[in-house]
Amino acid sequence: MSYIRPLTKCKFTVSLCVYISDDDRVGEELRRKVRILCWVMTSPRNLGNKAAAVKDTWGKRCDVLLFFSSVSNSTFPVIGLNVSEGRDHLTAKTMQAFYYIYQHHLNDADWFMKTDDDTYVIIENLRYLLSTQNASRPVYFGHHFKYINDRRTYNSGGAGYVISKEALTRYGVQGRANKSICRQDGEAEDLSFGECMENLGVVIGNSADSSGRTRFHCFMLNAHLVGDFPDWYYNFSVKAVAKGIDSVSDYAISFHYCRPQDMYMFEFLVYHLQLYGVISGRQDIT
Repeated sequence: MSYIRPLTKCKFTVSLCVYISDDDRVGEELRRKVRILCWVMTSPRNLGNKAAAVKDTWGKRCDVLLFFSSVSNSTFPVIGLNVSEGRDHLTAKTMQAFYYIYQHHLNDADWFMKTDDDTYVIIENLRYLLSTQNASRPVYFGHHFKYINDRRTYNSGGAGYVISKEALTRYGVQGRANKSICRQDGEAEDLSFGECMENLGVVIGNSADSSGRTRFHCFMLNAHLVGDFPDWYYNFSVKAVAKGIDSVSDYAISFHYCRPQDMYMFEFLVYHLQLYGVISGRQDIT
């Protein structure tokens, strides 16, 4: 079902208002063509707040939405994995979740996105990025990081990353069974998964727009606007770190470190807020 957002357009000289609605035909066409499975890494203590906010907001726009934790919960619902909670086992969560998806949902989508339960994602903009990509290629997209004093590069886990169907297939067929290709626990989750993808011949795609602006974001929007970044971010980012409105793509995809109230704020700003008397005529530049 298409999403219709009503807008009132009024002439100031007469008391006449004409009701119009957004034209979302392009978005609906992309929804049919670009199928996305989203899976969210969460924990039992976060189901009632963070995970619930994802479910209430952006998660409902995914073609398939799954939550993974260490304990199953059929009411929410959430899928329990055979892994302990804690940062030391985030790699195990990710590897087991992707293998579960390979076993049960490989043909339900073309692209498979992993996020944390404090990441907000604008699914329409993700579909737009992926609309020019081929899911049969071994590729994945996100915010490009590098390991300090190392040649390894990978995509940030917090900002969320999305892998192609071919990348998931390679992991399911080759990576899961061979720990020398894909470690199954330990080290940083996003670094471990990036190393796994590299060993499987999966390349990191360019997620910046044509002006070099970022689409996947490791922090909340305000941090990227004012440049309130920790030192490690400068060391890990592959591209030079920029700040300000002109550094963030108009077609931004994700923001990390969102509280539940931030999720609902994004939901209102992106999908409900209107400028009275203004109808946007901007055309896209990728």
